[in-house]
Amino acid sequence: MPRLFVSVDLPDRLADAFAAVQDPLRDIESLRVTDPEQAHCTLKFLGDTDEARVGDVTEALEAAVANADVGAFELEVGGLGVFPSTDYVSVIWVGVREGPGAAELTRLAETVERETVSLGFDEADHEFTPHFTLARMDDARGKGRVLEYLNEDPTVGRFEVKEIRLTESTLTSDGPEYGTRARVSL
Repeated sequence: MPRLFVSVDLPDRLADAFAAVQDPLRDIESLRVTDPEQAHCTLKFLGDTDEARVGDVTEALEAAVANADVGAFELEVGGLGVFPSTDYVSVIWVGVREGPGAAELTRLAETVERETVSLGFDEADHEFTPHFTLARMDDARGKGRVLEYLNEDPTVGRFEVKEIRLTESTLTSDGPEYGTRARVSL
């Protein structure tokens, strides 16, 4: 059964800038940085999905794009944050700057949520926070340095969002490997 999620992918041309934002994190104990070539903003995590449902999911994503009434839009990636909180850090991320693109991305995520929940997928248990994961924290050894880094305000860059992607995640000993199951143009 494929493990699926819906994403907006950071373009390859911004991978070096993304890696540069990760650089201060690379030598912090207990942190695992993500692969800049696979950076993405998850709109909806679907989880293990029966192969027979992939077509229905793709149709739901097409409906979500139509219902969101969102064309291609510009997005600026920058700023830092953590999940779930600064008291207990498990994920360090770079966010999406405020502006028209942020509102459109949120509207798109909300319509993807509605369409996939109508297919029987679980409703999200948290509010959508647009972000691209920089690193994951295994334990609190480097927490002080992570919290210091949160005072920075790096910018990865701007790009035009032209599509959303239905992505398959295969977990391996070297980390997740992603493959595209479907693309839906905005």
